[in-house]
Amino acid sequence: MQLSRMMAGLLALACLVGAVNLSQAADRDSRKDIKAAKSKPEIRGAIVYKTYCVLCHGHRGDGMGRATKLYGQGNLVISMRDHDLDYYEKMLRQGGEAVGRSRFMPAWEDELSEEQISDVMAYMQVLYDPVARGQAVFMANCILCHGVRGNGKGRASVLYDPPPADLTRSDKNDDYKRMIITMGGEAMGRSEVMPQWGLQLKDEEIEDVVAYLRTILVDE
Repeated sequence: MQLSRMMAGLLALACLVGAVNLSQAADRDSRKDIKAAKSKPEIRGAIVYKTYCVLCHGHRGDGMGRATKLYGQGNLVISMRDHDLDYYEKMLRQGGEAVGRSRFMPAWEDELSEEQISDVMAYMQVLYDPVARGQAVFMANCILCHGVRGNGKGRASVLYDPPPADLTRSDKNDDYKRMIITMGGEAMGRSEVMPQWGLQLKDEEIEDVVAYLRTILVDE
């Protein structure tokens, strides 16, 4: 009997050590994924853009920001068809008056670092790509639970039971994804830990995330 108890104890200890090792390995993989994501200038640029630029220029660069009405008939649209990157970089650095535009557009070169300016310019090149925009929103808000790859293995995933969904193998359609992102997991009969992102994200941001989620699905 004593030998059986000892063997059972050793087996339990081995299982615990194995679980810890698996958790540590998953955490290392998660850190690597996060580091790789942060190395992309367009992802970093999206964060800078949403911090400083979205109020006037809108989430999609369409000039439909919350402060748009303050500027009357001023054109706040960012259009690569009308102007090249050099034009917008000069405006970003030196302000609107430097390119014959609104004096309300500030000069950011004394407030943003060279890396931030470079990252914003990288993001502007994908500003009209809904998938790229959606990826930026996902990376900024969802990876803690769902992971950088969307496979449900984010750094916080071990805290939850049931664990976060593996979005790369989701069988849900776009309408379902749009609803659960907007209303949260509990409203859809899923985990109450899934937040109501509709309280924080704009409708267009949620649409962009749904567009991005289509691209990460893997074939069985």
